[in-house]
Amino acid sequence: MARERVRFSQIKRYWPLYAMVVPTLVLVGLFMYWPAVSGVWHSFYRWDGDEVATYTGLQNYGRAFTDPKFGYAFVVVGILFVASLFKMIPSIVTAVVIHRITSDKARYLYRLLFVVPMVIPWMVVLLIWKFFYNPIVGLLNSVLNTTHLMDVLVWANAWLVKAGIVDSAAFVANKSPAWLGDPDLVLPALIFWGFPWIGIIGVLIYLSGLEKIPRSVYECAELDGVGWFRKFLYIELPLIATQVRINLVLMIIGVLKGYGLILVLLGDDGGPAGRGLVPGLYMYYNAFIRREAGYACAMGILLFFLILALTVINNKLVRVEK
Repeated sequence: MARERVRFSQIKRYWPLYAMVVPTLVLVGLFMYWPAVSGVWHSFYRWDGDEVATYTGLQNYGRAFTDPKFGYAFVVVGILFVASLFKMIPSIVTAVVIHRITSDKARYLYRLLFVVPMVIPWMVVLLIWKFFYNPIVGLLNSVLNTTHLMDVLVWANAWLVKAGIVDSAAFVANKSPAWLGDPDLVLPALIFWGFPWIGIIGVLIYLSGLEKIPRSVYECAELDGVGWFRKFLYIELPLIATQVRINLVLMIIGVLKGYGLILVLLGDDGGPAGRGLVPGLYMYYNAFIRREAGYACAMGILLFFLILALTVINNKLVRVEK
C-alpha cells in the first residue's frame, strides 16, 4: 500500500513531464512505427500504392532474391561501404589533431569552424558537388588540367586498356571526362564525393570522447617516452572505441539506406547504365516510378534486417573495455 502511495505521489509530482512525453510517444508510434508495420503487411501483396490488389504471400521476397538489379545494387553499396570505412580515418585524425592543440581558444575556434558549415542546407551541398563534377565548367576537371594530373590519368587509363584490365578509355587526351555521364566514372565519382572526407558530426563525436581522457594519462605517457603515434594507437584510439562504434552504426545505416545523393546527382535510374544504383534508390524507383509499392516494401524489409544484422556484428566486433 505504501509503495502504491509513493508511485501515485511521483506521478502526481511529475505529471507535466508525462503530459509531454506520452503524446510524443503516441505521435512517434503513429508516424514512425505504424508505417513500418504496415509496410510488412503490404509486402505480402501486389500493391500499386492506392489499394491492395491480390495476396501474393512471399512472392515479392522471392522476386527480390532473384532480381539481378537488386543484386547489383548491393554490389554497388558494398563498394561504397568499404570506401566509407576508409573515409572514417580523416575524421578520427582531425579530431585527434584538434584535441592535441594546447591553446583552449584555438581548440574552440576549430570546433566552431566545424559547426558553422552545418547551417548550409544539405541540398545546396549536393548541388554544389553536382556543379563540381560538371565536365565543361566544373572545378574538378579544371584542377586536374591545371596540375597536369589529367595527363597522368590519361596515361594510366591507356596502360590499363593495353593490359586488358579495363575495356574502355574513360580518360582521353584533350577531352574533358564526364564524371556523372560515363558509366566507368560513376562509381569513382561517388567514392570521391565529400573529399577530404572529414565528417562534421563524426569529428564532434570523436572530440567528445577525447575530451574525457584525463591529462594525467598523457603526462604518464610522456614520462615513459611514448611518441605521438603510440599515444594515438595505445591511448586515444582505445579510449574512443565507444565513439568509433557509434559512428560505425551511423555509417552502416546511412550508406545502406541512403540514396538522396545519388538521386540528385544521377537521377532515379542510377545514372548511365544504372551504374550508381543502390538498394534504397531501387526501392524508391519501384515504389514511385514503377508503382510497385508491395515489391518496394519487401525490399525495405530485407534492407532493414541486413542493417540490423550488420549493426549487431559491429557491436560484437568493436568491443569497448569498461
